[in-house]
Amino acid sequence: MRKIFLLALLLAGLAGCATAPAPYGNFVQNSAQANDKKIVDDVVKKLAALYPPASTRFDLQHVTPDFFGTRLVESMRAKGYAVMEFKPEPKTASAASSVSEPSAPATPGLTLSYIVDQAKGSDLYRVTLVINRQQSLDRVYQVAQDGVIYPAGYWVRKE
Repeated sequence: MRKIFLLALLLAGLAGCATAPAPYGNFVQNSAQANDKKIVDDVVKKLAALYPPASTRFDLQHVTPDFFGTRLVESMRAKGYAVMEFKPEPKTASAASSVSEPSAPATPGLTLSYIVDQAKGSDLYRVTLVINRQQSLDRVYQVAQDGVIYPAGYWVRKE
């Protein structure tokens, strides 16, 4: 009986870990829009090198309320990507609202999430793109003394 209880407790704990939402978005406070623009341009350039723009659709997995996110969506669309923005589902669904909603696309696109953060007490910024929940692209950027941001290393890709 004790083994069954411990096994059930372990499975419940693992299920809780599996459903916990991951924090995605831009976590940099007061970043310069010019620096965000340079990072976005670099991100879209890397995506274009890995995924053909005219035949790839990305489905964002979180809202993009900050300048980095809105600029990323605009730049990806300008480059030729189809981008489906994230829309949280309403908590109460009525029959009338479900009729007016457009239907979901027949084939899902590649899922895309991003994290922009800064190492505490430094001028280093990290950008991480998570594609299809299993592949990631990372790059570190550094702000020079003149306030302009530059890549501080190569892109790192995990498949």
